[in-house]
Amino acid sequence: DIHLVPFTMTDGNCQGYAQRREIAVNPVAGLPEKTMFHEIAHILLGHTGTETMADMPTLSRNQKEMEAESVALICVESLGLPGSADARGYVQHWYGQGVEIPEANARRIFQAADRILKSGSLSQGGAQ
Repeated sequence: DIHLVPFTMTDGNCQGYAQRREIAVNPVAGLPEKTMFHEIAHILLGHTGTETMADMPTLSRNQKEMEAESVALICVESLGLPGSADARGYVQHWYGQGVEIPEANARRIFQAADRILKSGSLSQGGAQ
């Protein structure tokens, strides 16, 4: 129940964004698939206010960006798509190089990536 909508942000540096249950990807995004996974992750992780965040009610922007980009990293790596090096750099930028991701965040990251990857296999006629 996530919808792709036209990209309307005028900030030339923005690759994509998520609001409620909608995502938009800049038509000239450098890595559109990675950006799409990142924005979907924001929704699935409850960063847009549409999902319950019972176990993590107050995440900083750094944590939200780290979580979403970690999901994107898992998805592009799992599917053999480009962007993993950029995703690792993005995670390090927002969360710090060599900083351990807390288990609660890691659990959320893997659950969101699993949901995305399973939904893709189902939409392609694959088995869950």
